[in-house]
Amino acid sequence: MAIRFRQLHKQIDKKISSKVMKLATPVILSNISRTMMSFVDVMMVGHLGSKALAATGMGSMVVWTIISFSIGLRTATQTISSRRLGQKKHNECGVALRNGILLSFCYGLPVSVFGYVFTNHIAQALLNDMQVATLAGDYISIAFLGVLFSSTCFVFQGFYTGIEKTKIHMKVTITSNILNVYLNAGFIYGSVGVESFFNNLNLAFLSHAWTVFNFPALGVKGAAVATVIASIFMMLFYFIMLFDKEIKNIFDVFSTHLNRATLLRQIKLATPQGAQEIFTMSGYVLLYKIVGIIGIIELAATEIVFTILQTSFMPAAGIGQACATLVGKYMGQKKIEKAELSIHESTRLSLFVMGSVGLLFVLTPEIIINLFTSEKEVVYFGVIALRFAGFLQIIDSIGMTLWFALSGAGNTLYPSVVESLLVWLYFLPGSYYFGVILNYGFIAPWLFFGSYLLFFAIAMVWKIKQGDWKKINV
Repeated sequence: MAIRFRQLHKQIDKKISSKVMKLATPVILSNISRTMMSFVDVMMVGHLGSKALAATGMGSMVVWTIISFSIGLRTATQTISSRRLGQKKHNECGVALRNGILLSFCYGLPVSVFGYVFTNHIAQALLNDMQVATLAGDYISIAFLGVLFSSTCFVFQGFYTGIEKTKIHMKVTITSNILNVYLNAGFIYGSVGVESFFNNLNLAFLSHAWTVFNFPALGVKGAAVATVIASIFMMLFYFIMLFDKEIKNIFDVFSTHLNRATLLRQIKLATPQGAQEIFTMSGYVLLYKIVGIIGIIELAATEIVFTILQTSFMPAAGIGQACATLVGKYMGQKKIEKAELSIHESTRLSLFVMGSVGLLFVLTPEIIINLFTSEKEVVYFGVIALRFAGFLQIIDSIGMTLWFALSGAGNTLYPSVVESLLVWLYFLPGSYYFGVILNYGFIAPWLFFGSYLLFFAIAMVWKIKQGDWKKINV
């Protein structure tokens, strides 16, 4: 009997593992594609010099800090949608989407206006080098206009993931990223530079659309323009996909009905995580300021590595999002054992994938960093940071996957509090004290970054093992 149970358990594990990968693979590709917008921005701007790179890095970090509240909206929409999918209350999935879009407009519109108006104040407060501050202001002034569109895209992502339509998310983001790359080339380099850019790639025919008219080279500002246009396109594409018969009819997405109780639940779920994301990302903005005090070269290297990490973390994030969907769905069906197995299998898969990525960083950091810059000093510091980050991939895969698992169960408060405390009471003070005051320089922030990820992972493991997440109702 015991043998038969173990065999059944293994069978279930394989089924759940397969389900996780089926949901996660499109999300991973989508998330990688989404972060590739920033990746491409940095890679193209990197060839304009270290100051342009540092400015884009700080500018994109500021904008993403503001956009990051929308991650809470995504989680809330996904959690409600997956739970209602499990309960077979399909029309309430549509309600969650409409609520999420309403909240994204309430948040994104005033923030876009505020950021645009106070651009110069923000840039000058964060950067000591006036040339870099001016370039960062150019980037921020445009990029802030895209906050509303990006926020709405996050809500769509949560909805499509929650109802297990992750392939839609993949199609939208990959298409949008291709558009972003093309727009980047034209807006950054202008009509003259874009021809040279595509010639070097043996894709000269792609420059024709840019040479019909005389487009000026916008540099750093051009990267922001391209990203905003791509974000608008992405939002419209997500909206068009709602007309799919299966989605339109089953989930009643075009109803005007708004459920006040569900709206309040989404606000309750979104607020802690959204606030935590802003807290955490603003912490990273401050980290950039700390590293900027250490040196502009070090800041440029840090921007390159964090851009790489934003992309490399996406497999764990994709698996985590799939895990959150399954946890929510199985809890809606009151199948707690399957929810637990989903967490176990997701963590195992995440460890394998991220471990492989980490190995790549450890073995080939020079090749990767040289994609972004040819400045020897920037490459030197970038290689050190990326090799160290390679060892952190396994740690981060655990923390991130379990963070998503708790969010899927409806517990967004605990991870939010833990991460905010670690960032502001440990990571940042330690980085500043040891890096600037004691003059340990560039290595100090990275050592504290690694230990912060370790402590967060430990806290997530403890919470999952505690088991109180199994009793949460949303």
